[in-house]
Amino acid sequence: MEILIIVLAGILIGASVYLMLSKSLLRIILGTGILSHGILLMLLTMGGLKRGGIPVLDDSVQQYADPLPQAMLLTVIVITFALTAYMLVVAIRVYRELGTDDVEQLKGVPREDD
Repeated sequence: MEILIIVLAGILIGASVYLMLSKSLLRIILGTGILSHGILLMLLTMGGLKRGGIPVLDDSVQQYADPLPQAMLLTVIVITFALTAYMLVVAIRVYRELGTDDVEQLKGVPREDD
């Protein structure tokens, strides 16, 4: 099962890199969102799934689960949501001001086919 999750994380990261290398701002934003999901799957797989233990240290508990992977996942989810919201607002503002979402036109680089 872990191999399947690792392969899925690799596919998500590959797709996100493909989207982030495109010329459209919307695709770049979608790529960063998909990249965060791939990273979440990698962190979840690396942290491992431990069953049966509570994440509290106590003298009566012999086996406990590590709460660090879950805490990191929640932190990544919140940061990704904030980053995506910020990037969408900036992209909307850029489109309203300049009328395009093409990254090459935003940089001022002329196209070869023009």
